[in-house]
Amino acid sequence: MSVDTPRRIVLLRHAKADWPQTSDHERPLADRGRQDAPAAGRKLADSGIGFDLALVSTAVRTRETWKLAAAQLPERPRTVYEERLYEASLGELIALVNETPDTVANLLLVGHNPGMHALADALAGASEGDALARMNRGGFPTAAFAVLTFDGTWKSVEHGMDATLVDFWAPHS
Repeated sequence: MSVDTPRRIVLLRHAKADWPQTSDHERPLADRGRQDAPAAGRKLADSGIGFDLALVSTAVRTRETWKLAAAQLPERPRTVYEERLYEASLGELIALVNETPDTVANLLLVGHNPGMHALADALAGASEGDALARMNRGGFPTAAFAVLTFDGTWKSVEHGMDATLVDFWAPHS
């Protein structure tokens, strides 16, 4: 793929988690999360995006979200469970994206807030329609996702770049 290849990054926040007496990393999805994750998967399937790679946090709630969402996709992409996504800062998320091979055109990250919202906000230099307003008005709730496009390499992804937020979806909004 050339440097000018259009690329897409989708940032999916895990679905609603339960709060049992366990470590944060081991928290499972709540009943609402088990309903919202497949809805997010159906919406992603409806978008027609064919993902080349999914990077998924190793936390239980993100793995469960991905399992339920991925079951709705026409084709499951190559999936890598990435422990660095758990509690990742904006800089750490950008570093992970920078490691993506340039053979990947469409990347999906399944992670946590505040990182997913911070990354979407940091990359979105422009917005189609009211996507940015919707994202900023309601925050980045559980099971929400942002779709951004840009031209260039994954190594060129940085804070303040001129990616376009082409879609933002959240359940219950």
